[in-house]
Amino acid sequence: MSLMRLDNLTVQRGGRTSLHPTSLQVAPGEFIGLIGPNGAGKSTLLRAALGLIAARGQSSLAQLSPRARARAAAWLPQQREIAWGLRVAALVALAQNGREDAPQVAAALARMDVTALAQRPATALSGGEQARVLIARALAQDTPLLLADEPIAGLDPAHQIACMALFANLAAEGRTVIASAHDLGLAARHCTRLWVLHQGRIVADGPPRAVLTPALLREVFAIRCHLAEAEGGLILHPLAGLAP
Repeated sequence: MSLMRLDNLTVQRGGRTSLHPTSLQVAPGEFIGLIGPNGAGKSTLLRAALGLIAARGQSSLAQLSPRARARAAAWLPQQREIAWGLRVAALVALAQNGREDAPQVAAALARMDVTALAQRPATALSGGEQARVLIARALAQDTPLLLADEPIAGLDPAHQIACMALFANLAAEGRTVIASAHDLGLAARHCTRLWVLHQGRIVADGPPRAVLTPALLREVFAIRCHLAEAEGGLILHPLAGLAP
């Protein structure tokens, strides 16, 4: 069973190819980390897969009606400013047609450690708290697939780790998460699969241990890293940037 299929998905903007022909399949139970340097095309790939920007080729999600797509996949964009003075519980409940008593809402609030904030105006929260609330709203949608663009950006280290562990747990439960990330160490430790984007092309796809080689880290990210095996997964620690 495939939750998302891309066939030669291609994006051109301003006469430039932002995403070269990309073909990928996503199965249940995966936590896919989408990694690559700034400008590699990570946001472009996610948005094109959802049909939010014009693209050539095919995406199984983009072909769905808006209602069917909302049942198939939740979307957490990179821009996460909250402009409405809704209570946190009401904001998260938007994922369940405003039903604050829906069990998915309570579960999402608890999973993102924001239950204690439920009655506060979302606009009164810190940036990191707002980010967690919006992740909770995406979780409350309760879809088989979650696409998230840099979901842990702006979170403190403890909540970054907790969020990545949560996504791994969702995958273990049979759901699938595709999340772009810049923290290679957290991606290496928690993801089941990595897609590496470089200059608009997928240059590697596979388990972290197979993908994160010294050669790839040097060529794609221009860094030298310490790689080690430890209890609980792979450890990756950047040591130095390399001259271009």
